Amino acid sequence: MGSRNETDVTDFILVGLTDSEVTRRVLFMLFLLIYLITVLGNAGMILIIRLDPQLHTPMYFFLSHLSLLDFSYSTVITPKTLENLLTSNKYISFTGCLTQMYFFVFLGATEYSLLSSMAYDRYVAICSPLHYPVIMCTRVCHALITGSYLVGFIDSLTNVLCVNSLHFCNSKVIYHFFCDLPPILSLSCTDVRDTEIMIFILAGSTITVSLITIIGSYISILSTILKIKSTSGKRKAFSVCASHFLGVTIYYGTTIFTYLKPSKSYSLGKDQVASVFYTMVIPMLNPLIYSLRNKEVKNALMRVMQKRADSRHLK
Repeated sequence: MGSRNETDVTDFILVGLTDSEVTRRVLFMLFLLIYLITVLGNAGMILIIRLDPQLHTPMYFFLSHLSLLDFSYSTVITPKTLENLLTSNKYISFTGCLTQMYFFVFLGATEYSLLSSMAYDRYVAICSPLHYPVIMCTRVCHALITGSYLVGFIDSLTNVLCVNSLHFCNSKVIYHFFCDLPPILSLSCTDVRDTEIMIFILAGSTITVSLITIIGSYISILSTILKIKSTSGKRKAFSVCASHFLGVTIYYGTTIFTYLKPSKSYSLGKDQVASVFYTMVIPMLNPLIYSLRNKEVKNALMRVMQKRADSRHLK
């Protein structure tokens, strides 16, 4: 990470969400339940997609990676939050803080790009259905996934290098429940304006490109759907995109509210609520959104369960 001034702090204190013992216990049980549902839901989605050959399509290929990102995203944040709620140990080392920040930004930026890839996939499926197998071939799908992870890697590495170049010699109390960028930048005893501009441009570029791709895809999708004459055809086309559109709206709404603003406008209460939502709640909701509204996933689950039942019966 490079050399650091000897007066800099070597660890941070995560204040957490509340000082109330009773509230901490309640939040611990709630977050633990959310985390267990997140792990089971996303791991279940990955397993079903891998086991059922009928789900070996581009849409479910992207969805399996979304589940992997959501599982990892929640795992980066939730276990440490649960530890802080249950114990009095709120310390996290400087290296541990940067590591948590790196994976948090990496997974978040990757998910932005992945959601735009999924929007493009839906655009091709509805606007060019006859050419879909050719356009969304295996090579293109892997290229889109690789590009998404590459964007996340570049974003996260740049963020961590920028933060590591700062000095934190005054306070080491982070008024948050994890190592997030805005509260950490507010602790620096050096000028962070250049760092803020760099991070803002980088994050803004990632979000803007993803949003343009998504909005452009959905404008074309809507235009195509409106040209469909049959009501059943329109309903089917809408159902194909409804889950993705809902997931995009929730995810982008909360993260844009939190990050596309100066760190000085960081609000402890509002930003913590938004952070809980996109670090814990959304990773839990995504597998529910994509499975409960999707007959193919439900049917695949039934087939997998039937195969397991048949194999047990044969034994």
